[in-house]
Parts: sequence; C-alpha cells; structure tokens
Amino acid sequence: MTHLEAGDPAPAFTAEDETGRTWRLEELQGTPVVLYFYPRDDTPGCTKEACAFQERLDAFETEDAQILGVSDDDAESHAAFKEKHGLTFPLLVDEDAAVSEAYGTWVEKKMFGKTFMGVQRATFLIDADGTLARVWPKVQVDGHAEEVLAALDEL
Repeated sequence: MTHLEAGDPAPAFTAEDETGRTWRLEELQGTPVVLYFYPRDDTPGCTKEACAFQERLDAFETEDAQILGVSDDDAESHAAFKEKHGLTFPLLVDEDAAVSEAYGTWVEKKMFGKTFMGVQRATFLIDADGTLARVWPKVQVDGHAEEVLAALDEL
C-alpha cells in the first residue's frame, strides 16, 4: 500500500466523472484540489460527508479550490447520488481502482465476516503546485469539511 505524506508530490491521475468529462491532475495545476475518497455512493457516512462539502462549496470556491470525490462506483451511480443530494462538484469514477491504488486508499476491508477490497475514506489536499499539503488517511466525517477548509486557508 502506498503511504503518502504532506510534502510528497501528488500522484498523477486521469479519471472520468459521472458526465464522462475527463479530469487530469496536471490540468488542475495552479488550483488547490481537495481529492476525497469515499467507500460508496448514497450510504449514510458518504452522504453526510458529500453534503458537508456541498454545504461549504462557496467557501471552497472562494479559495479557488476544486473538490473531487472518488469512489469505485460507476457513472450512473454517481449521477443518481449527485441528483438525489444536490451535489454540484464532480465525482470521479474509479471502477478499476487505479486512482485509489495510487493514493493508497484501495485496502482490504472486513464486514460481516467477509474480506474484500474497497475504498478507505481519506482526503488529500493538493496545493496549486501539485504537492500534497495535507493528508487525512482515515477520515472521521463529523467536522471533516471544516477541517479541510481550515487547512486550505493556511495554504
């Protein structure tokens, strides 16, 4: 598993969002990026986290930050999740887990006695130069969006 820390270069990625638009990290140079990984669309914790980012979207935009959510759900699932909860930022499709693997968030999980691979909830604040400014390897949803916004203010 990749272990990334603040000060490391952010791993390059290319991924499509729910509309089919391609996002490349290098095309976001000059802009801070909040890249957050979450396990599953429309589950309680993931919904709470996404809605918290959405509720503070104006503050993130004031900082010129781009929020990108990432999970291994497909585009159809992302689109339904966004519509249901009024989300306006992109959700990247990572069905092959390439982005999650690059960021070390594709991990072995256990639930109901079964072991499987899945996305670990984590957030990476990437500065305008493409360097990891802050890493939250295991996110607690409550208060997380505010914590990311505070870290963004310090860039």
